[in-house]
Amino acid sequence: MKIGIGVGELGGQGADIDGIVEQVRAAERDGFASAWFANIFGLDAIMACALAGHATSTIELGTAVVPSYPRHPVAMAQQALTAAAACRGRFSLGIGLSHQVVIEMMLGLSWAKPYSHMKEYVAVLAPLLRGETVGHQGEEYRVNAQVKVSGSGTPPLLIAALAPRMLRLAGSETAGTITWMTGPKTLRDHVVPRLSEAAAAAGRPSPRVVAGLPIAVCDDVAEAHAKAAQAFVIYGSLPSYRAMLDREGVEGPGDVAIAGNEAAVRDQLGVLAAAGVTDFLAAPFPAGADGRATVERTRALLKDIVARGL
Repeated sequence: MKIGIGVGELGGQGADIDGIVEQVRAAERDGFASAWFANIFGLDAIMACALAGHATSTIELGTAVVPSYPRHPVAMAQQALTAAAACRGRFSLGIGLSHQVVIEMMLGLSWAKPYSHMKEYVAVLAPLLRGETVGHQGEEYRVNAQVKVSGSGTPPLLIAALAPRMLRLAGSETAGTITWMTGPKTLRDHVVPRLSEAAAAAGRPSPRVVAGLPIAVCDDVAEAHAKAAQAFVIYGSLPSYRAMLDREGVEGPGDVAIAGNEAAVRDQLGVLAAAGVTDFLAAPFPAGADGRATVERTRALLKDIVARGL
């Protein structure tokens, strides 16, 4: 299992452009396999990847995730291929539906058929990322286009998939999935099997499973879970995450946060690896009396795992 890390908002370290680039440089120096940007209401994640990727040389840059609805798939492909060229082949595009409260209530777009929307979106986007000409006549998109960006290659496409149909779509049509706030039991029994079965049926390689979770190396585990419950409370109210928390059999986001001393956290990461997770996306969060010290302790353990393995 590769170890990646959240940067910017996903790493709890908002910063300006120079600060963001330095965060990724630091992640590269520390040996992390990947650095991931969220796309919420701050920096544009694809642009941030392009800037950071052009300033680094080995680390993978990825989006976790860019909402599909606000961007036409041709525009998404053009941005992604440009970022892939800037990153010199180290960019992965993670996309997702977002949530009804954002798409419908904030942006004023229709949330009537989310699965159909994503199915069509991928049907247009995936071949464009491969440099192919797309002729698509669907209910939502009618596209005749091609996008060419020199030096881009074909960036991997991942879908934030949790529901069964979305997992089948991710497995059959893309490189895999990115999850958030999804616990080890649900990953093992729900996400990985459905995704893998769909990939195998489509003749695709074993899919990538990028699992993002809050993480804190600390001594007071109960306090850390309480802190995570408070910091990430919103995710317990969003239907897609709520369904995964219910499937896991837990009360809220604090219960799926990884917390404990160095040995305990190693064990918990080992459980994720055994569940079929290919990439762990670490989102360190402050816990205890000195939150900054906790984040530094967490990063130190992750660096050791990167260097020596689980």
